[in-house]
Amino acid sequence: MARIPLLDERGDLSEAQQAVFDWVVESRGRMIRPFEVLLHVPEMARPAAELGHQIRYEGSLSDHDRELAIIAAAQAHRCDFEWDSHIGLARAAGVSEETIAALRHGDEVDSPDRAIVGFVRELCGASTVSDAAWGSAQDRLGPSGVVELSTLVGYYTLLAFVMNAAGAG
Repeated sequence: MARIPLLDERGDLSEAQQAVFDWVVESRGRMIRPFEVLLHVPEMARPAAELGHQIRYEGSLSDHDRELAIIAAAQAHRCDFEWDSHIGLARAAGVSEETIAALRHGDEVDSPDRAIVGFVRELCGASTVSDAAWGSAQDRLGPSGVVELSTLVGYYTLLAFVMNAAGAG
């Protein structure tokens, strides 16, 4: 149960909250739970929503790599909402059932997904990555892809922290 009210009804919101609510619905097709929490601070919710839009809809990572990284971050932070929201998208993007099972149980992931999962797990666990993890991710994604991957992990870490702290994760 959430520790604060989830702001999911537009009519109950301030003008500033309504503007962000409308932007989220326009960009995602509906209001989603992370923003039902973040709307308590609309000045932070809007930039977070814009970054999320960039990552999800305008980034250069393939659908497979993006969704794999999202579910890996969700698992690392034990954020059930993000896992549940993205597991179907990960499957649709071609993430294998073997990789999904390994993530779910904290097991080692086989290639070719090992580079991304290893990077995400290291970054979530230690707030940094080894040269080996960076190198593997860079071999797969290139330098700008690793920066984008790092940003994605930071974004989904933000969502997991906010939602888990609020009891909405």
